[in-house]
Amino acid sequence: MRKFVFLVGLFAFASLPALAQEGGSKDVSIGYSFLRAHPATTGLPTFDANGGSASFAYNPRSFFGLAGEFSGYHIGQIGSANVSTDLFTYMFGPQLYFHHYRRFSPFAQELLGVARNGTGAFSPTTHNSFAMALGGGVDVPFRGHISLRFGPVDYLWTQFPEVGTSRRSQNNLRVSGGVRYRF
Repeated sequence: MRKFVFLVGLFAFASLPALAQEGGSKDVSIGYSFLRAHPATTGLPTFDANGGSASFAYNPRSFFGLAGEFSGYHIGQIGSANVSTDLFTYMFGPQLYFHHYRRFSPFAQELLGVARNGTGAFSPTTHNSFAMALGGGVDVPFRGHISLRFGPVDYLWTQFPEVGTSRRSQNNLRVSGGVRYRF
Protein backbone atom coordinates (compact mmCIF):
# COMPACT_ATOMS: atom_id res chain seq x y z
CA MET A 1 0.00 0.00 0.00
CA ARG A 2 2.87 2.36 0.80
CA LYS A 3 4.43 1.76 -2.58
CA PHE A 4 1.14 2.46 -4.30
CA VAL A 5 0.66 5.78 -2.48
CA PHE A 6 4.28 6.70 -3.21
CA LEU A 7 3.88 5.89 -6.93
CA VAL A 8 0.63 7.87 -7.18
CA GLY A 9 2.27 10.83 -5.46
CA LEU A 10 5.33 10.57 -7.71
CA PHE A 11 3.14 10.40 -10.81
CA ALA A 12 1.11 13.44 -9.70
CA PHE A 13 4.28 15.40 -8.90
CA ALA A 14 5.92 14.44 -12.20
CA SER A 15 2.87 15.56 -14.20
CA LEU A 16 2.86 19.11 -12.76
CA PRO A 17 5.10 20.51 -15.53
CA ALA A 18 2.55 19.31 -18.09
CA LEU A 19 -0.11 21.45 -16.42
CA ALA A 20 2.17 24.47 -16.57
CA GLN A 21 2.63 24.11 -20.33
CA GLU A 22 -0.71 25.71 -21.04
CA GLY A 23 -1.17 28.98 -19.21
CA GLY A 24 -4.40 30.89 -18.90
CA SER A 25 -5.11 33.69 -21.32
CA LYS A 26 -7.58 36.55 -21.26
CA ASP A 27 -9.42 38.37 -23.99
CA VAL A 28 -11.54 41.47 -24.30
CA SER A 29 -13.95 42.25 -27.13
CA ILE A 30 -16.14 45.19 -28.05
CA GLY A 31 -18.54 45.57 -30.91
CA TYR A 32 -21.85 46.46 -32.47
CA SER A 33 -24.90 44.38 -31.58
CA PHE A 34 -28.30 44.05 -33.30
CA LEU A 35 -31.36 42.60 -31.56
CA ARG A 36 -34.50 41.30 -33.26
CA ALA A 37 -37.12 41.08 -30.51
CA HIS A 38 -40.13 38.78 -30.73
CA PRO A 39 -42.83 39.54 -28.13
CA ALA A 40 -44.93 36.56 -27.04
CA THR A 41 -48.24 38.45 -26.93
CA THR A 42 -50.35 37.99 -30.05
CA GLY A 43 -50.73 41.25 -31.95
CA LEU A 44 -47.52 42.88 -30.70
CA PRO A 45 -45.14 43.39 -33.63
CA THR A 46 -41.54 42.27 -33.71
CA PHE A 47 -39.06 45.12 -33.47
CA ASP A 48 -35.36 45.88 -33.85
CA ALA A 49 -32.87 47.40 -31.45
CA ASN A 50 -29.33 48.62 -32.06
CA GLY A 51 -26.58 48.80 -29.50
CA GLY A 52 -23.21 47.55 -28.43
CA SER A 53 -21.62 44.82 -26.37
CA ALA A 54 -18.42 44.29 -24.42
CA SER A 55 -17.12 41.01 -23.10
CA PHE A 56 -14.25 39.68 -21.05
CA ALA A 57 -13.14 36.04 -20.99
CA TYR A 58 -10.64 34.18 -18.85
CA ASN A 59 -9.42 31.06 -20.62
CA PRO A 60 -7.73 28.58 -18.25
CA ARG A 61 -7.31 26.22 -21.23
CA SER A 62 -6.97 26.98 -24.93
CA PHE A 63 -10.36 25.35 -25.65
CA PHE A 64 -12.37 26.58 -22.63
CA GLY A 65 -13.13 29.96 -21.12
CA LEU A 66 -15.41 31.73 -18.68
CA ALA A 67 -16.99 34.79 -20.26
CA GLY A 68 -18.84 37.83 -18.96
CA GLU A 69 -20.80 39.94 -21.42
CA PHE A 70 -22.53 43.28 -21.04
CA SER A 71 -24.82 44.59 -23.79
CA GLY A 72 -26.94 47.68 -24.19
CA TYR A 73 -29.63 48.45 -26.79
CA HIS A 74 -31.85 51.42 -27.56
CA ILE A 75 -35.39 50.80 -28.76
CA GLY A 76 -36.84 53.76 -30.65
CA GLN A 77 -39.90 52.29 -32.35
CA ILE A 78 -42.22 49.33 -31.85
CA GLY A 79 -44.49 48.94 -34.84
CA SER A 80 -45.75 52.44 -35.64
CA ALA A 81 -45.42 53.67 -32.05
CA ASN A 82 -42.42 55.82 -31.13
CA VAL A 83 -40.88 54.75 -27.84
CA SER A 84 -37.65 55.59 -26.09
CA THR A 85 -36.52 52.73 -23.92
CA ASP A 86 -33.32 50.80 -23.30
CA LEU A 87 -32.50 47.14 -22.78
CA PHE A 88 -29.38 45.97 -20.94
CA THR A 89 -28.13 42.41 -20.46
CA TYR A 90 -25.52 41.24 -17.94
CA MET A 91 -24.63 37.59 -18.54
CA PHE A 92 -21.88 35.13 -17.61
CA GLY A 93 -21.06 31.57 -18.60
CA PRO A 94 -18.81 29.07 -20.37
CA GLN A 95 -17.27 29.54 -23.80
CA LEU A 96 -15.78 26.71 -25.90
CA TYR A 97 -13.18 27.31 -28.63
CA PHE A 98 -12.50 24.96 -31.55
CA HIS A 99 -8.89 25.58 -32.66
CA HIS A 100 -8.81 22.97 -35.43
CA TYR A 101 -8.52 25.57 -38.18
CA ARG A 102 -5.52 27.74 -38.99
CA ARG A 103 -7.29 30.81 -40.38
CA PHE A 104 -10.22 31.09 -37.97
CA SER A 105 -11.44 29.87 -34.57
CA PRO A 106 -15.11 29.03 -34.10
CA PHE A 107 -16.55 29.34 -30.60
CA ALA A 108 -19.77 28.42 -28.81
CA GLN A 109 -21.17 29.93 -25.63
CA GLU A 110 -24.01 29.67 -23.15
CA LEU A 111 -24.54 32.75 -21.03
CA LEU A 112 -26.95 33.21 -18.11
CA GLY A 113 -27.80 36.41 -16.30
CA VAL A 114 -30.14 39.37 -16.04
CA ALA A 115 -31.87 41.59 -18.58
CA ARG A 116 -33.18 45.03 -17.61
CA ASN A 117 -35.44 47.28 -19.64
CA GLY A 118 -36.83 50.74 -18.97
CA THR A 119 -36.28 54.42 -19.54
CA GLY A 120 -33.74 54.91 -16.76
CA ALA A 121 -32.07 53.35 -13.74
CA PHE A 122 -34.64 54.64 -11.25
CA SER A 123 -37.70 54.68 -13.49
CA PRO A 124 -40.88 53.13 -12.05
CA THR A 125 -41.40 51.32 -15.37
CA THR A 126 -38.07 49.46 -15.20
CA HIS A 127 -38.33 45.65 -15.25
CA ASN A 128 -35.77 42.92 -14.58
CA SER A 129 -35.82 39.47 -16.12
CA PHE A 130 -33.79 36.29 -16.26
CA ALA A 131 -31.82 36.14 -19.53
CA MET A 132 -30.17 33.28 -21.37
CA ALA A 133 -28.11 33.42 -24.57
CA LEU A 134 -27.06 30.36 -26.53
CA GLY A 135 -25.01 30.67 -29.71
CA GLY A 136 -21.60 31.04 -31.25
CA GLY A 137 -19.38 32.82 -33.71
CA VAL A 138 -15.99 32.94 -35.40
CA ASP A 139 -12.76 34.76 -34.51
CA VAL A 140 -10.51 35.57 -37.48
CA PRO A 141 -6.91 36.56 -36.62
CA PHE A 142 -6.07 40.00 -37.96
CA ARG A 143 -2.71 41.16 -36.65
CA GLY A 144 -0.79 39.99 -33.58
CA HIS A 145 -3.18 39.67 -30.65
CA ILE A 146 -6.09 41.31 -32.50
CA SER A 147 -8.90 39.29 -34.10
CA LEU A 148 -12.06 40.23 -35.94
CA ARG A 149 -15.05 38.71 -34.15
CA PHE A 150 -18.00 37.66 -36.30
CA GLY A 151 -20.67 36.87 -33.77
CA PRO A 152 -21.85 35.74 -31.48
CA VAL A 153 -25.12 34.99 -33.18
CA ASP A 154 -27.33 34.07 -30.25
CA TYR A 155 -30.78 32.93 -29.31
CA LEU A 156 -31.62 35.34 -26.47
CA TRP A 157 -34.42 34.27 -24.14
CA THR A 158 -35.98 36.78 -21.72
CA GLN A 159 -39.14 36.85 -19.62
CA PHE A 160 -40.50 40.39 -19.34
CA PRO A 161 -44.10 41.36 -18.57
CA GLU A 162 -45.82 42.40 -21.80
CA VAL A 163 -49.50 43.05 -21.15
CA GLY A 164 -50.60 43.66 -17.58
CA THR A 165 -48.28 42.14 -15.01
CA SER A 166 -47.89 38.57 -16.29
CA ARG A 167 -44.45 37.54 -17.46
CA ARG A 168 -44.18 36.11 -20.96
CA SER A 169 -41.25 34.43 -22.70
CA GLN A 170 -39.59 36.37 -25.50
CA ASN A 171 -37.54 34.47 -28.09
CA ASN A 172 -35.09 36.95 -29.59
CA LEU A 173 -32.27 36.88 -32.12
CA ARG A 174 -29.05 38.71 -31.31
CA VAL A 175 -26.27 39.28 -33.86
CA SER A 176 -22.99 40.94 -32.86
CA GLY A 177 -19.63 41.66 -34.41
CA GLY A 178 -16.51 43.54 -33.43
CA VAL A 179 -12.88 43.32 -32.42
CA ARG A 180 -11.21 41.00 -29.90
CA TYR A 181 -7.87 41.51 -28.16
CA ARG A 182 -6.20 38.48 -26.57
CA PHE A 183 -3.65 38.98 -23.77
